[in-house]
Amino acid sequence: MLVHKHLIIRAEVARPPMAPGMVEEWLEELVSRIGMKVLSGPHAEYVTVPGNRGVTGVVIIETSHIAMHVWDETEPSLMQLDVYTCGPFDPNIVFDALAEFEPVKLEYKYLDREHGLTEVLIDDS
Repeated sequence: MLVHKHLIIRAEVARPPMAPGMVEEWLEELVSRIGMKVLSGPHAEYVTVPGNRGVTGVVIIETSHIAMHVWDETEPSLMQLDVYTCGPFDPNIVFDALAEFEPVKLEYKYLDREHGLTEVLIDDS
């Protein structure tokens, strides 16, 4: 059954990942934790362009993708994360996984993209 859920996260973090290998390991573990399967990747690279410096990583999952972008030049660092899948998953697992980066601020939207862009409330109990 296709469900078309999209979790979009903007987080300011105290401990940003700075190594591509660390991001690849984290993405692979996240895929497993949310009950999905890797189709390709993960792939990550460090961007050295001033003003845009940081790690970008992606993993293609059987049901869509997960993408992470980190800008580590600011204090706190900025992290953007997209988890888009056509299979069901618990967004709270993603929030728990982000804890290792010590978020100081976390904002998100959880969308149902089945027949439009409808915001979904997350049960955090």
